[in-house]
Amino acid sequence: MADKKHHPLIPELKAQMERGGLSRRDFLRYATLLGLSATAAGRMAGLVSPREVWAGSIRRGGVLKVSSQVHKVTHPAQFSWIAPANQLRHVAEYLTLTDSDNITHPYLLEKWEASEDLKTWTLHLRKGVTFNNGDPFTADDVVFTLDQWLNKDVASSMLGLLSGYLDPTGIEKVNDHQVRLHLKRPEIAVPEHLFHYPALVLNHRTFEGDFIKNPHGTGPYTLVEYREGERCVLKARSDYWQKGADGKPLPYLDGMEFIDMGGEMAPHIAAIKTGEVDVIDPGDMGGTDIFLALKDDPNITVLPVTTGQVRVLRMRVDIKPWTDNRVRQALKLCQNREKILALAYHNQGLLGQDFHVYPKHPEYCEKPIPKYDPDKARELLKQAGYPNGLDVNLAVGSDWSDVVRYAEILKEDAAPAGFRIHIQTMPASQYWEKWTEVDLGITPWTHRPLGTMVLNLGYVADDEGKPVPWNETRWVDKEFCDLVAKASGILDVEERRKVFCVLEEIMMERGPVGISYWRNVWTSARKWVHNLKAHPTNYLLTHEVWLSKRTS
Repeated sequence: MADKKHHPLIPELKAQMERGGLSRRDFLRYATLLGLSATAAGRMAGLVSPREVWAGSIRRGGVLKVSSQVHKVTHPAQFSWIAPANQLRHVAEYLTLTDSDNITHPYLLEKWEASEDLKTWTLHLRKGVTFNNGDPFTADDVVFTLDQWLNKDVASSMLGLLSGYLDPTGIEKVNDHQVRLHLKRPEIAVPEHLFHYPALVLNHRTFEGDFIKNPHGTGPYTLVEYREGERCVLKARSDYWQKGADGKPLPYLDGMEFIDMGGEMAPHIAAIKTGEVDVIDPGDMGGTDIFLALKDDPNITVLPVTTGQVRVLRMRVDIKPWTDNRVRQALKLCQNREKILALAYHNQGLLGQDFHVYPKHPEYCEKPIPKYDPDKARELLKQAGYPNGLDVNLAVGSDWSDVVRYAEILKEDAAPAGFRIHIQTMPASQYWEKWTEVDLGITPWTHRPLGTMVLNLGYVADDEGKPVPWNETRWVDKEFCDLVAKASGILDVEERRKVFCVLEEIMMERGPVGISYWRNVWTSARKWVHNLKAHPTNYLLTHEVWLSKRTS
């Protein structure tokens, strides 16, 4: 395997691209997943690599101030918010990195190799990397971290992502800088799974369940202060393993400060307008507020990105009345999607179809947009035993303005069908405390680069047939689970799309979610902030960010 120039499936991918079945960007994504370097894959795809930053333009120093939320955190693998990952990813790091173009690169890995059947993955660790307490980064740290992800007591979303194809017994330490994964079934997206935001690599010698107590990572910063609800302060290391365009160790900044400004966007917008902060980290917040308020400000750069971020109307299928698929179908028919997108999100997105596959996922199978049909919904409620309608409670986070508006529109448009919706608003922090427990809610889900990734995270069962940790609806459909596992091992996008046509149909016909729209998102920064890129998952990647105006 290691002696081959590149994976034997690379020529097949190239043939798919050449006959029009795969875009150049998707070829780049899959070829790099199979271990081909981004440079080599770009040459094969005929894509020109971006020009490197001219070192002479970079100014070192300064503290980047970021408005955000600072949540309570302990175990990184338990993250269900993006904000703490955006803060602590600068202290600890990932084995891989999926960039703003959805291309996955080695990071703490030097490279990886996949067997021809996609069931054996060899991870080659980067040498010479140290944790910020001086410990060397070795295979023991990777094995330990993987074991944490697969530990049911930790209850990480990584368990749902990986457990369908990997057991602890399948993790082999080959030597100090090589780990081999022996999978139970083929899986194409292993490298992308390693960049899921709770996948921070831990120091096996010092981690005891609370990262804040022992914040030892391989990243470019050390953690100086972390106060829930107040701020997170980072200080640059002088011995970080990556070098900048000027040949000196990254980062270019002296430090970073994340300032908690709450869940409402108005204080964040006011702070960036006055220059109190340099960047807004929308993380799990935001929406069109940022776009509408800042798009015409000459002092601020608003960076747009198309994304698979979505608001999911989800129903607990183990709690009445949502145990009855007719009731679930009835509520989904009450979504006036065009109206919801226009009024809740100013038409800044794409319409959805009640399956959690983004129209720009490579395996997406095109389906018609369901029509608003309260008459049919009323008939389904009658068939389900509710001829006089039904009272239901809908839980939403009050910090998400588009979610609240979505709920209000749904309440109005579901009334003719017989649904009497009582909206229960609560702070987003309170919603996240119970998001898997409410019987009916609207949950924000962030972008994932592949459809297989999000379906494995949220809609399948573990080896014991129980819902995976992030399966908030408790929906377990054996046919669906089997097809997701099958699709996860199919490299040919056209063949995988055939399976997704069935998966999407199952979700529409008997699934537990309604999806009205997919969101565009924006990252905003003062114009003295350079080299900041918008990421479709709202990940904040600042290793190479620099300031032309120093702040302290």
